[in-house]
Amino acid sequence: MSNYQLCRRVLLIGGLAVQTAFGQTATLNARMDKTAESIEKKVVTWRRDFHQHPELGNREFQTASKIAAHLQSLGFEVKTGVGKTGVVGLLKGGRPGPVVALRADMDGLPVTERVDIPFKSEAKTEYNGQQTGIMHACGHDTHVAILMGVAEVLASVKNDLRGTVKFIFQPAEEGAPAGEEGGAALMIKEGVLENPKVDAIFGLHINSQTEVGTIKYRPGATMAAVDSYAIKIKGKQTHGASPWSGVDPIVTSAQVVMGLQTIVSRNITLTDDAAVVSVGALHGGIRHNIIPEETDMIGTIRTFSPQAQQLVHRRINEIATNIAESAGAKADVTITVGCPVTYNDPKLTDQMAPTLEAVAGKNNLKLTPAVTGAEDFSFYQQKVPGFFFFLGGMTKGKKVEDAAPHHTPDFQIDEGGFVLGIKSLCHLTTDYMELASKGVAIKELSTNASGK
Repeated sequence: MSNYQLCRRVLLIGGLAVQTAFGQTATLNARMDKTAESIEKKVVTWRRDFHQHPELGNREFQTASKIAAHLQSLGFEVKTGVGKTGVVGLLKGGRPGPVVALRADMDGLPVTERVDIPFKSEAKTEYNGQQTGIMHACGHDTHVAILMGVAEVLASVKNDLRGTVKFIFQPAEEGAPAGEEGGAALMIKEGVLENPKVDAIFGLHINSQTEVGTIKYRPGATMAAVDSYAIKIKGKQTHGASPWSGVDPIVTSAQVVMGLQTIVSRNITLTDDAAVVSVGALHGGIRHNIIPEETDMIGTIRTFSPQAQQLVHRRINEIATNIAESAGAKADVTITVGCPVTYNDPKLTDQMAPTLEAVAGKNNLKLTPAVTGAEDFSFYQQKVPGFFFFLGGMTKGKKVEDAAPHHTPDFQIDEGGFVLGIKSLCHLTTDYMELASKGVAIKELSTNASGK
């Protein structure tokens, strides 16, 4: 039986197990759906405003101000300045129950937009010493607008909620500025999952290459852990006409680049795991006839298990150090650990996948392969059970190869999928609360179904 078939079988069994509990929220969900549809234009307007006025990580001042004002208008308890510019809103339901957290990220990227739309970003900044535009090139404007819509919908049924909802609007998902802390890790450090203590957390990510109306998810390891590395190769400078008089760090670096490619192809057990080791930049030299003294190389590492992560780190050190030594050079290797694996708790995923199927329709809920991109939502999942899924944002009928990927100047989102995102987070919240109130047992997924 394939992983897909096994997951579908577990999903169907899980759906039967919780059918009664979900049935009791049908009326509530219908009311929420009606409200979600009625505020679609408002959510689109919010999104366009955020898109036109993007802000980089830890600098989301205007974004945070607009979010806080909206939550306050709904009667939420609101905290600002959490994790630098983060906003946390608390909605207490009319009945006792669990605490459900919902998260959206707020920051834009140093990308100059090329899409010709009326709400195109014209924002400019200096980033890493270079002039650049600022753009919501990953869809975080969408996430914020959708979660603001969710807040409005859930506030409208406050008295019927069996628990508390904590809305987390997070800065710096793409990383904090140099020398600063930020993102999910800082919000957790400042207590965002406490007072009241969160029982489960849900989040979504819009996807420009998934058709509107579709939801994709995966139990277990869903997005990769991300680490970065820097390698400095120190040689001996000499005239380019007499390379034998020095130690060439450029040739040595080229050999290191090629050596790093063998980590994935020859060291990782590809039938069990996956990994990526990419070189992002290689700098050295200043003139055509001078062999420089040193070069600098930087790159990224993506892994899906602690074992693969440890192996890749060790091999990068061994390959760079030994190749450099063989050439008479020296390699200094620095590896910086980033985000952990985005890991969808298998039990929670099994419990809640029927909700997404009910909202999107059986044919529109799809299992997705593991994604080598990374998400700092993973830090929340290290602390509490979490479920992170992907929402379609590509125009129906469009070819995937014609849709610009995330983090590019041509990135674009079809706004027709926003209502499904609102409904999904609302239904996950109320269905989870209903299940908790009924004490429904959560079956353990098998190892194979978890994607490990």
